[in-house]
Amino acid sequence: MSPKTLAPFAKKLMKVVIVGELLGVFGAYALFHTMNTSQDFRSTMKRRFPSILEVYYKSNELAGVYGVRQRDQLDWSTHPTDADDH
Repeated sequence: MSPKTLAPFAKKLMKVVIVGELLGVFGAYALFHTMNTSQDFRSTMKRRFPSILEVYYKSNELAGVYGVRQRDQLDWSTHPTDADDH
């Protein structure tokens, strides 16, 4: 195969990679924003995907935002939801 015949495939592949990267970035931002604004959603993440919640807490701490983890733990221990009882 000559390089000329690979050019259209390479362009198409590059577009797919760029679109995939953009979807990943916007998806990660949407997930972070939802976790940042909803303690109920963080509670759901705690039950379903605790490792993702841990990454959220760590990223906040690296950014200098402290106390979110402690506030959540305090609220969840004093006001357990029905979902936390299962």
